[in-house]
Amino acid sequence: MASKEKISGGESVNMPVTDLKYFDTGIGKHSGVGTLHAAPGFGDLSNGAHGTFVKMPAGFESKIHTHTGEYYAVVISGVGVNLIPGGEEVPLPVGSYWSQKGGERHITKCISQNECIFFINQTVKFDDFADDDHG
Repeated sequence: MASKEKISGGESVNMPVTDLKYFDTGIGKHSGVGTLHAAPGFGDLSNGAHGTFVKMPAGFESKIHTHTGEYYAVVISGVGVNLIPGGEEVPLPVGSYWSQKGGERHITKCISQNECIFFINQTVKFDDFADDDHG
């Protein structure tokens, strides 16, 4: 799903939160609390560079997984955690930031009582490979 404007062209854009169009990514069916939903800010997460809002249900914990490309994330609401397996769990409240190296196994969580919203920026298309997807 693409945003109103491409990252490298067009006019300046103002997008109120009420205009964000979230869709179900299908990621997280295992969680028991719901799946991740995404809304484009710019670009298209399935085709290349993008900035995307991601809603994660309260209590969500991803499987151990990787992404091909690195990404950068800012916490918009809730309290998230992003860690490598066995690593330190550092709570990331609103305004916090993390970066995730491509190809590195990690877990992402929403540990707040309300859903988390993250804004992620990536220079390549988004993908997600859970450890059990690798057979």
